Amino acid sequence: MMIKKLALLTITLSFFGIATAQQKTYCNPINIDYGYCPIPNFVTKGKHRATADPVITFFEGKYYLFSTNQWGYWHSDDMVDWKFVSRKFLRPEHKVYDELCAPSLSYVNDTLLVVGSTHTKDFPIWMSTNPEVDDWKELVHNFEAAAWDPQIFWDEDTDEVYLYYGSSNMYPLYGVKLNRKTFQPEGEPVPVVALNDFEHGWERFGEYNDNTFLQPFLEGAFVTKYNGKYYLQYAAPGTEFSGYGDGVYVSNKPLGPFEYQPHNPFSYKPDGFARGAGHGGTYQDANNQYWHVSTIGICTKNNFERRLGIWPAGFDEDDVLYSNTAYGDYPTYLPSEKKAHTDLNSFTGWMLLNYNKPVQVSSTLGGFQPNFIVDEDIKTYWSAKTADKGEYIITDLGEKSTINAIQINYADQDADIMGKPETTTGHKYIIYTSDNGKKWRVLVDKSKNTKDVPHDYIELDKPVKARYIKLENIQMPTGKFAISGFRVFGKGEGEKPGAVQEFVPLRSAPKKEGERRNVWFKWAQEPNADGYVIYFGKSPDKLYGSIMVYGKNEYYFSGLDRSDTYYFQIEAFNNNGIGPRSEIKESK
Repeated sequence: MMIKKLALLTITLSFFGIATAQQKTYCNPINIDYGYCPIPNFVTKGKHRATADPVITFFEGKYYLFSTNQWGYWHSDDMVDWKFVSRKFLRPEHKVYDELCAPSLSYVNDTLLVVGSTHTKDFPIWMSTNPEVDDWKELVHNFEAAAWDPQIFWDEDTDEVYLYYGSSNMYPLYGVKLNRKTFQPEGEPVPVVALNDFEHGWERFGEYNDNTFLQPFLEGAFVTKYNGKYYLQYAAPGTEFSGYGDGVYVSNKPLGPFEYQPHNPFSYKPDGFARGAGHGGTYQDANNQYWHVSTIGICTKNNFERRLGIWPAGFDEDDVLYSNTAYGDYPTYLPSEKKAHTDLNSFTGWMLLNYNKPVQVSSTLGGFQPNFIVDEDIKTYWSAKTADKGEYIITDLGEKSTINAIQINYADQDADIMGKPETTTGHKYIIYTSDNGKKWRVLVDKSKNTKDVPHDYIELDKPVKARYIKLENIQMPTGKFAISGFRVFGKGEGEKPGAVQEFVPLRSAPKKEGERRNVWFKWAQEPNADGYVIYFGKSPDKLYGSIMVYGKNEYYFSGLDRSDTYYFQIEAFNNNGIGPRSEIKESK
């Protein structure tokens, strides 16, 4: 009898297109039950979810994820289904909200180590050999380093331990060796990295790296060892900016001297839906392939309103550390086999089907307009007038299209939660499809869902064809029914864009007056394009940097290094696929 019931369930789910096999893809921002900002003076413009400064490590067969002020952490077997473990890493005498701000997560042999940021010398280093549950003890009672944005790095080759830290727009990052037995600092801290925004345009402060009223911030130290070299990663110029990225310096010694890697920033995503790829950490998956986890900015209700993203990464044949963020907020394959991430082989090729397409809604609250649902801007959102059952969105794809996946990005409108709720009612909804906008059939039924899914991502087991997609609210865990992006992925029935013509990077010539850290891209509008991806780098075969541009045929970029030659390339994309890349253009 049970076998028959399971068979019937499988048939029913397959009929509705819901995944019954293990999910093979994910989509940024990653879908975890982010806690709400716990700090009162950070929520004066509205209570909202917030976390940042993530680090992931693969430990004893599981992925562990820690990030800022979540009153706990996550673990996963597959990098998609994350289970939360509730815990405050505080002693009773600690009366702070920042109990794990920008935490360090690392391991030594069979023991996982965690410590948060502090300016005092009374925070502990915590340890666990069984972190799948709340089973932690103090390794160090009072950590004397008193470090902000710390990273404890264990050098497996030498069995030595080092601490890297710093968060300031005045001071460099520091490194210090820790005693292998006591885990306390040995000797004086050594300055290891400082910003040079006069040379490196991407390090300049401001949304477009063009504000000079404040010095840029340097933070987020993280070290990865590869082929005997130490890759010291750092974040700049400020977490509230779309150009928040991670750079890297390299040394043959753990405390330097370090040299700037020419191909920087190595983790960078200044445009698209999920923007920002700074302050994170590089880690290996179960197949020893590299990934980079980092911060994504929303920053509307507060500068520190943020999410998390995971990007394919790696080291190339010349030991250059890179991260692939092109189409990085589209569906991406999860770890499954040993493969390099230098090309788009992690991208599924499923395109966004409803960019700027017509939208119908049940109601609208004030200026939170319906078009914000499909404008590919995570900072804007539509809100219904209520959180009532029956509030809905209908997105028109414009034509019957093949649908592979859907991402629902909820916004926080009139949320009333702070911190991490002990229980949640979950996001409850139903997704329907239609060919004519009148006769509807159920595609996804989550009317009984109890999970908190603020960036819910549904990969269909089998693709379906439809023109209209309807999202109907059943229940919200808090606040009104509000959406920053209802994103439908798959393939349309039309033509891909052609090659982009007349692509020109305009930049001041060497030894001439002008700002060489900036470049102005111009090109002829491709009639079939929804948007474009511009690739850049300092070698024609290392165009690791990328910028996603929607709805225009120019882009002003301020993230170049002043002294170096660059190479640029562009391609157009739409709901049907990606067009051919242009010829590579050189800018000396």
